[in-house]
Amino acid sequence: MNNQKWTLETRLIHNQWKTDGTTGAVSVPIQHASTFHQASFDQFGEYDYSRSGTPTRKALEETIAELEGGTRGFAFSSGMAAISTAFLLLSQGDHLLITKDVYGGTYRMVTNVLSRYGIEHTFVDMTDLNQIALNIKENTKVIYLETPSNPTLGITDVRGVVKLAKAHGCLTFLDNTFMTPALQRPLELGVDVVLHSATKFLSGHSDVLSGLAVVKDEKLAEDLGKLQNSFGAVLGVHDCWLVLRGLKTLQVRLEKASKTARQLAEFFTKHHAVKQVYYPGLSSHPGAQVHKHQSNGAGAVLSFELADAEAVKKVVENMTIPVFAVSLGGVESILSYPAKMSHAAMPKEERLKRGISDGLLRLSVGMEHADDLQKDFSEALQTISEGVVHL
Repeated sequence: MNNQKWTLETRLIHNQWKTDGTTGAVSVPIQHASTFHQASFDQFGEYDYSRSGTPTRKALEETIAELEGGTRGFAFSSGMAAISTAFLLLSQGDHLLITKDVYGGTYRMVTNVLSRYGIEHTFVDMTDLNQIALNIKENTKVIYLETPSNPTLGITDVRGVVKLAKAHGCLTFLDNTFMTPALQRPLELGVDVVLHSATKFLSGHSDVLSGLAVVKDEKLAEDLGKLQNSFGAVLGVHDCWLVLRGLKTLQVRLEKASKTARQLAEFFTKHHAVKQVYYPGLSSHPGAQVHKHQSNGAGAVLSFELADAEAVKKVVENMTIPVFAVSLGGVESILSYPAKMSHAAMPKEERLKRGISDGLLRLSVGMEHADDLQKDFSEALQTISEGVVHL
């Protein structure tokens, strides 16, 4: 189906997998088979063993590849499985340059695992292109980006990093979980590998664990495909179906949640108990203009800082609507405490260097009415001492 003339909003629903070619069903069939009969002794069919591929997984992989503008997509059992498999493109003696305020699970993988195999790394402030340029080494093979970063929503100039990477023969990996292809298209900006925790906005209902990767270069796709098959951390067929179902409502979910996120961000900036707000939709946010030129929206995730852990505890205990949990990107608003959740693997001194204080909360805005959420936060924030000075 040639659907390139349509917008992404339409293509989320109307793509080559909109109906089953055999039955006309408007839902992709779930093929639970672990192995496939070969009709010929001399020539095998497209599928042989489900680790190497299934019809249901193919539907998801081709869909995400088309949405991101890549040649091939890869579905994994989790976001970290996708990230970890992509890191297997590195070899002993290689150097990885990585954004300093990276997701805690990625930090753990780099510091506790890759380092054991002789892969060097350097964390840098990727909001500053000069810092990136100064830290590229002769053995640097990958520059790893998160933009907006997790959880302080730092913005990296993707085109600027790509230019540096190409000048030094490096690959670029970008975690696009916060933005999704609905709001940011890294491959079109020159990035080599796009990564997703599809557990989040892509599936969108907090009911599936999944990861995705997309590449544009055919040779790189071949290399990553071999690693996917060898490492074997692939996504099960029912989970593939859940992600495909979630993708159909991605645009409308993000649009509503992003609108609410902006309203809440503006509310927090005016509240005396909130020290700082991190949201690229605010003109005061560092990198807001860069983000505006490389994306189609500010997204549905924001963070805000209170005085200390005690203030956080009071707010969390007095909230009614958001769930207090790990993760983000669900239809329900999710309030997280990075210090003990997403970045618990990071030592406190390293967290503080990255601006992840004990007073920081991250909010993934869901589909609830904006005014209800604002009222809920207003009432919870009232429990904090009036003595907090707004900066």
